Order: sequence, then structure tokens, then C-alpha cells
Amino acid sequence: MNNSQIRCLLVDDEPPSLEILRTYISTVPMLKVVGECYHAMGAFEYIQRHAVDVIFLDVNMPRLSGIDFIKALPNPPKVIFTTAHRDFAVEGFELGAIDYLLKPYSLDRFLRAVHRMLNPDSKNQKTSAASLTEEKPDRFLYVRADRKMVKVFIDDITHIESLKDYVKVVTTNKIIVSKQSISSLEEMLPRDSFIRVHRSYILAVNKIDTYNTDLIEVGGKEIPIGRLFRHEVNKVLSISSLKNGTPKQSITPRDFTGNQNQ
Repeated sequence: MNNSQIRCLLVDDEPPSLEILRTYISTVPMLKVVGECYHAMGAFEYIQRHAVDVIFLDVNMPRLSGIDFIKALPNPPKVIFTTAHRDFAVEGFELGAIDYLLKPYSLDRFLRAVHRMLNPDSKNQKTSAASLTEEKPDRFLYVRADRKMVKVFIDDITHIESLKDYVKVVTTNKIIVSKQSISSLEEMLPRDSFIRVHRSYILAVNKIDTYNTDLIEVGGKEIPIGRLFRHEVNKVLSISSLKNGTPKQSITPRDFTGNQNQ
């Protein structure tokens, strides 16, 4: 790729993710955001009318996934996937993706992806789906609060609560209220560290203090287990053997991790 300005199209259905991408791209003078789309169909229409050098593309989007979108293009631009789902990494790389950024990703990780795009023949710059299994997720994310993006360290989060159009992110040292959906924030969290237990609650697995068949306690707060989430919670916590009215069971990070695959 030459040294002229590189035209970037951002495709993601979550505004916070787009804002983070814009912030990261602004640190690289060679990159220029020429368009933003909230779904793949909008991106398809955009590239019919405008020249694009690289697409920063989410995978899990309504109507048409990022993977299927790229498959539908006869001559797609360069692609860097940006997603919380590592499950599609193999297929993404088979489609010729430059890189596959797992949310939440840091500026440093973003810049490594850009370097791979600018230097495709550089030694030791190749990424594979297998290497993603060894890649430790970045341990922070940004949420919008008080008209700015606030860094939140993932290891500090105890739980997240939905408040209609807002979410309350509770950490060990502060509470942040952000205007976004709980589902959009769930997409940004490492799946092996958090569990959705209710339509209004996501919990950090290593912060769970006690639990029974109906309630989970985190930081002194009792949180109900939603009917639609019982199967997944039961699979992770192995609470099927408990009966209503039995004492709450204590849990430690080691207990939880040990039950993850059961």
C-alpha cells in the first residue's frame, strides 16, 4: 500500500465501538475515516458509490453478518475485523482479513493491526486464528459518561445493571452511568470472565460471593437469576443439585473457573 492517505470505512452497530475506532484512527495521520455505517447493508451501498481502502468491520450485526457481507463482495477492500466473537476467526482469515481484533482491544493492539496492513510482507507480522487463543484480552474498555470516554479496568468490574436506556457499571471503587444498552456493553466484555444472569444484569464471575437456585450475591447485592438465563447459569455454576431453601453456596474464582466447561 502506498503512502497516500488510507480511506477507512467503519462498520459497527454499536456507537461506542465506532467512537473508539475513530479515536484510535485519529492517532495515525495516514488513516482517514471516510464513512461510518451501522450495518452491513449500509456499507454495501456506501462502497458502491465511494472508494474505500480498508474496512474496519464488526462480525455480529443485524440482518447481515460481517462475514457474509465480505463473502458477498466480488472484490472486497482490505478488511480488519473488530469483534467480541473469536469464534469466527478461522473463517475471517480464510477470507483474507488483515487482522482480527478482539474487543475490547487497546490502542497498541490496534496499531499492530495497522502495521500489518501497511507492511504485509514484513516478517513475524502474520496473525492466525490459532494465535488468538493465546492472545490475552486487553483488560480495560471505554464507556461514554459525562460527555467523555471513561476508561474502566475490566478486573475492577463487579456487575453491570441495565437502567432502561442507560447502564450502571459498578466497580470496586466507583460507579459509572453510561447511555447505552446492556447488550452493547456485553459485546465488549471477555466472555470467559462475565455471565449474563438476567436481562438487566451481567456479573463478573470472580466477584460472585454466594448463590442459590434463585439469587446470586455480588458485593452485598442480591441479584435474581432470570428465567431465560437459568440454563446458562446452571451450566456454569452447577446449581442444578441445589433445591429451593437450601443455604447459599460460597464460590471463589477457582471454583467458578473449574466449573466453566461442565
